[in-house]
Order: sequence, then structure tokens, then C-alpha cells
Amino acid sequence: MKLTISLSGSTGNMGRCALYEAIKLDCVGKIKLLVSHKNKRIKKILKNIDKQYLSKIQIVEGRMQDKDSMVEFVKDSNLIFNLASVIPPHSDKYPEEAYKCNVLGVQNMVSRIEEIKENQPKLVHISTVAVYGNRTHHHPFARIGDPLLFSPLDIYSLTKARGEFIVLESDIKYRTIIRQTAMVHKNLLMDNVSDGLMFHTAFNCPLEWVSSEDSGRLIAAIIQQEYEGKLNEENFYNQMFNLGGGKNNQITGYDTLNLGFKIIGGTTKDYFKPNYNAIRNFHGTWFSDSSKLDDMFHYIHDDYAEYFKALGESHFYFKLARIIPKSIIAGLVIKPLLKDHNSPSRWVKDNNEAKIKATFYDLDTYNKIGTDWNKFNLFVENKDYFGNDINFEELKNSEETTKINYYYDIDKPLSEINIDDLRNVARAHGGDLLEESFTTGDVYRKVKWINQDNEEFYARPFTVLKGGHWLNVSYKEIAWDFDRLAKKDKIIAQLWYLDHKKDEDVKYYLDVNDGYKAKLIKF
Repeated sequence: MKLTISLSGSTGNMGRCALYEAIKLDCVGKIKLLVSHKNKRIKKILKNIDKQYLSKIQIVEGRMQDKDSMVEFVKDSNLIFNLASVIPPHSDKYPEEAYKCNVLGVQNMVSRIEEIKENQPKLVHISTVAVYGNRTHHHPFARIGDPLLFSPLDIYSLTKARGEFIVLESDIKYRTIIRQTAMVHKNLLMDNVSDGLMFHTAFNCPLEWVSSEDSGRLIAAIIQQEYEGKLNEENFYNQMFNLGGGKNNQITGYDTLNLGFKIIGGTTKDYFKPNYNAIRNFHGTWFSDSSKLDDMFHYIHDDYAEYFKALGESHFYFKLARIIPKSIIAGLVIKPLLKDHNSPSRWVKDNNEAKIKATFYDLDTYNKIGTDWNKFNLFVENKDYFGNDINFEELKNSEETTKINYYYDIDKPLSEINIDDLRNVARAHGGDLLEESFTTGDVYRKVKWINQDNEEFYARPFTVLKGGHWLNVSYKEIAWDFDRLAKKDKIIAQLWYLDHKKDEDVKYYLDVNDGYKAKLIKF
């Protein structure tokens, strides 16, 4: 019997490519698409699908948080892919929409699936690299099991982390979470000249890229292997994975911008100044374990450099830009974006204390960055942020910098995790395990914990040890309290203090009663 697939987020860049790949599979009988009635992109997407496949498509109108629409969307489905998400810069401009989709919408989907007792659909939930927060040259690599340190004031990463927690703690029998890295797609370049988002990318941050087409190939491969009966709880379901592009697609923020400007015959230094961009509080990393998914599904085909090159050849205006003086392009395209409300330069001009603190530490630090590239240290030029010599190529090819003390052996099989592992991790977080007994390997049974604020909560050991989740204020409020938490939490302190000073002592939050304005409280 052919499969019925439910796909949310089909009008996004990854969702569109997933649809194009999945619709061609012989094993797929129907694909149900959850689409808002206001979304005009679906018509264009359907026009690009061969007519022979259109009969497979069923449109379900509605949003993630609509109960009736979700009931229709999940029923009679074999496999559900949740790709729906409100992402930056839209999430920055409309944080309430991000919360509705990324948290309430996920809860609604999970609840509707849980209501199905017989032939319950399997769920593949797409999350994001953003939950790992900002990384530096000290710890450029991340892996499943790393602590989650979503960047302050970034509601996207916070809401995606909460969505993950909902899925992990749900009663869905077969569920998988895949955290996707930065995605290059055909609209990337044009999307980035309409908002100050490009200035959020720290020049020295590690970034791993994967193409939207490769992401779509992954979804199709999962469907095919599900049909062939190759996927089970041992190798895929009730697990977590990082979706990346592999070693060849691991670069930095500076390199990424350079590739974009190379298309029009320039470099980052031709169009940007060092003080245009954030120096911390981004969300980028290299995955040390992205090969696990590719070993299973063989989805990686695209190389980021070749992909950018192809983008440059695909539009005449990029070719035209090569003959226009760089100063004119900088003046007409780049500099106006510095005034955008989503630009760090605008935050400085407006004296937005919370965002300045999160992004630069303080105004004095920002002012010292300056505009002279000769005085700015770049990892790709073998200097760390403070000017110390490093070997960038060795850094890329070594994972020693990703060594974190997890307070248990993270490489041991799930079947061997015991009560001492749970206790050690909980106490390293500044809390404890409130269980007198635990059956070794029973990582999917909810157990009782207490955090450093004496708040009791239930969570599966898998959620804490492999998901990297630990209850804190961000799971209850639109707030980030890592300055305070890191003083007692030995696990997150290892990463937090690599780009934060120990004298920092603020709680960041978005004031929901004041238009979600970014604010902070000093302790």
C-alpha cells in the first residue's frame, strides 16, 4: 500500500524542495499540504509540478494552531513532516507569530497525533541549529547532546527549543527530531538585501551550509526507506540528528559573505566594515556528527561554493553588478540596510541597551571594533578575536575543540545509561534527580528532576542527556537568564563564558505587554 504523507511548511524553501522530490516517489500515494488560505506561493509551486503528479496533492487550508485544520491534516497519514516555522527575519519583526507557530502550533499538532490511538502517524519534526546558540573558535563544533544555549532576544531559537521539548515529551510512539543547519537556497541573496539580518552574522562564527535541494532529497529518502521498512527505533525513530552539509560545507560568517560578494566581483571588505556586524549572539556552528544522516540517506550532493557560483550565473543583474563601481553598490544596497530596525548599527544609534548588551557587551566594546579591516582579527586569516595566532585549517579538521564535559559518557549506548549518569548530569546543572531507582537503559520513561531554582519537573532522560534540554526560565517565559544560570550550571558555563564575561548579570526578555520590546533586568 502506498504511503500518505503530511507536509507542513511546503511553501518554504526546504518544504518546496521536499515536495518536489517526494511527489515523484512511486511509493507515495498522497501528500497532504497544510497551507494558509492567505499564502499565495502555493499556486506558483503547484505550477512547477508535472501534471501527472498533481492528483496526489491534497490541500488542507489552515494554520498550525488551528485545531480543525490539524485534525484533517494528520488523520489517515502514515508519516508527518513538520517543516512549518516562522524564521528570521520574520520572527524578529513578528515575535508573536513565531510563538504561535513554533510553540502553540507544534503543541496542537502533537495533541492531534496523540488522539489517534490506532495506526498513529509517525512524526519527523524539523528543528534548527539555532538552539545551540553562539559558538566561537574555542568550541566551533556541536553534536547531539550538547547543552542548548539559545541566543538572548532571539525568539526563533527559544521557540524552536520549546517546540522540540513538546515533541520529545509527547506520547507519540514514533517521533524523530532533526536539527537543520544554515540553508542556502535560490532566494538567499535577494532575501538578504531587504533586511538588517545579514549583519547578525558574526564574521568569525562557524557556519555549516546545506542546500534546500539536498534537504529535500533527505525528506524523500526518509519516505523511501520508511516504505521499504528500513527505519526503526534502533536507527531512526525516537532519535535526534543534526542535518548539515558535511566537512566541505563548513566555513565562517566572513567566508559566507565573501562568496556572495564574489558573485558581483568583490569581497566582504569591499562592501562591509568590521563594525557592521555582531561579534556574538548569533547561532552558528559546525556539526561533528552531520555525517550520521548522510551515511543513512546519502542526501548530500551540493557544494556551497559551487552553489553560490551557480546563483551568480542564474540572474543577469548579478552579472551587471560586476561592472558597477563597488562604492555605488555599497551606497545604494548595503548602507541603507544599516538603518533598518533589525540592524545592529540601528540598535547602537537608538541606544537599545538590551540588544547592544547581547550583541557587543557594551558601547565601548562596539566603538573599539572600528572600521579598519587591518585592525580586525579574522579566523580565516589565522587570528582569533583577540589577535592570538591560530591555525584555521587545523581547527576545521580537528574536533578536539568540541570536547565538553557532559558529566557522563555521552558515547555510551542508550541501553547502558544508568541512574548515576542521570544524577551526575542533574547535579552538574545545579539540580538533582528526584528518583530513588531507575532501570538502566529506560531512557524514555519520564522521571522527576529538580533544577537549580528548586523547580520540580518531569522529563525523559533522553530529553535531558541527548536532547540537551534542562528546565529554565526560557521554557516558561520569553526570557533568557543564562548569566545567572551559568554561575551554578557547570555544563552550560563551559560554553557561555567563552563569549560572555563573568561579571555579566542580566536577564534578557521580550516584554509581551509592550509590543515585544527587547529589555533587560540587571541583578
